[in-house]
Amino acid sequence: MDEKSQREFKQFSSLLIKESTQIIRDYFRVPITIQRKSDNTPVTIADKKAEEKMRELIIKHFPDHGILGEEFGSENTDADYTWVLDPIDGTKSFICGAVTFGTLIGLLYKGEPLFGIIHLPALMESLFGDNQQTELNGKTVTVRKCKSLSDAVLLSTEHYEINRYQDGKKFEKLSQRVYIYRNLGDCYGYYLLASGFADIMLDPIVAPWDVLPIIPIIRGSGGIITDWHGQDPVKGNSIIASGSELHPNLLKMLNGKYQNG
Repeated sequence: MDEKSQREFKQFSSLLIKESTQIIRDYFRVPITIQRKSDNTPVTIADKKAEEKMRELIIKHFPDHGILGEEFGSENTDADYTWVLDPIDGTKSFICGAVTFGTLIGLLYKGEPLFGIIHLPALMESLFGDNQQTELNGKTVTVRKCKSLSDAVLLSTEHYEINRYQDGKKFEKLSQRVYIYRNLGDCYGYYLLASGFADIMLDPIVAPWDVLPIIPIIRGSGGIITDWHGQDPVKGNSIIASGSELHPNLLKMLNGKYQNG
């Protein structure tokens, strides 16, 4: 992607954020109907209307681009460019009135993430990452240096899902070795990691719209992101993200033999 196109796409992303945020904030902390999807996860009118608006804008401005969204599926994904949308990542937090939900927007080129955005509508803060650099409201941010698990802050989304999808006993050992462990998950956990307030963020199970926008943000902030087993996160359905110094030991501790670190 040339520099002119990158500027154009980044500017357009600001429009997506503006329009979706207006919708989401209108429904935040007000009585709304909560529906349940087939997998029993919640969805609200805010999720649906925000994604509908973003899709409308993409089709209007880039009709030859593809779209992959959580609420309304995929279209034209054989296109070179595909937008990835998660209108409210952390719907459970949203319906509980917590501020830790966010909007995820990513752009792929031939299946590879070009850039990603985490926007927090309740806080009006945005992370933009392009694999080379990550900015928080226009200011460059990086993961912090942390060499030892005993000094690390560990975050995850939902503790019980680790037992369902990964080796829960190994995770328990990890959670006991770190300095602080908190269930501050969904995109908010990656926001804290990329901006230097946490050291490890884990998700034992993810969908494409959960992970694809996150990848360029973590890489751009100097972090490492893989699936649970150290493989390409683009093709995976789980995430281990951290600074480069911790990542090798995380993989060993969660999947094999642990070396003190």
